[in-house]
Amino acid sequence: MVLELKSTKQEQPYITNLATCMTGLWSTTVVFSVALAITWRLCFAWLHLLKIILRGVTNDQVDPLVDVLKAIALPVLKQFGIDGESLELKILRRRMPPRGGGEVLFSCPERKVLKPVQLTDPGKIKRIRGMAYSVRVSPQMANRIVDSARSILNKFIPDIYIYTDHMKGANSSKSPGFGLSLVAETTNGTFLSAELSSNPQGQGAAVLPEDFSRNCAKLMLEEICRCGCVDSTNQSLVVLLMTLGQQDVSKALLGPLSPYKIEFL
Repeated sequence: MVLELKSTKQEQPYITNLATCMTGLWSTTVVFSVALAITWRLCFAWLHLLKIILRGVTNDQVDPLVDVLKAIALPVLKQFGIDGESLELKILRRRMPPRGGGEVLFSCPERKVLKPVQLTDPGKIKRIRGMAYSVRVSPQMANRIVDSARSILNKFIPDIYIYTDHMKGANSSKSPGFGLSLVAETTNGTFLSAELSSNPQGQGAAVLPEDFSRNCAKLMLEEICRCGCVDSTNQSLVVLLMTLGQQDVSKALLGPLSPYKIEFL
């Protein structure tokens, strides 16, 4: 994992130490979400605009995909008052394991005070959006993934749109693969997600795109059935922001706790 961090001269020694520690802990094959999870827990401690460039893996089977973090974690930060034009998570290059080589830009404005939140009513699902991506495989892979996912989700809601992202040329991954990320939005502004990525090259059994996509759609339905106002991926982030906020009472309705959330507590 390679980091480039930009801030003020006063904060540069701390930035350098953070970059050195994180670079030593993770190799270039570790997914970005591990570093991002730590970064935006620290972003409100900086006094000025923070910009970070991460290089490594953008999509794998273990950690949340960068697409999902962009869709569900940024709205969570905005609910606590961390918003503005400078709040951005941009995928510059998409990369799959094992070779990595991806690049992501994250920027966050300074915030001295976090707003209290009242997240007690998840609302009803009003739309589902998604991203089917493919790298160094046939572009038809992404189209097959979209059709199979819609065959299940359209039975419950008509407002579904899944984009396709086929990377090729210099911006494509050094390793082949494909995947799907789904995000459901409710009438009260809650975002729920599900994602799956294909096995890395040379590992595990081959999976048909149709079976792969149906499994991801079922994970989306399972996440909706948890009836929480916070996505399982962001449970720990919300609890931490509530702890660091003002003394006013914040409330958040969580579904069944994820294993990572239990370890976080």
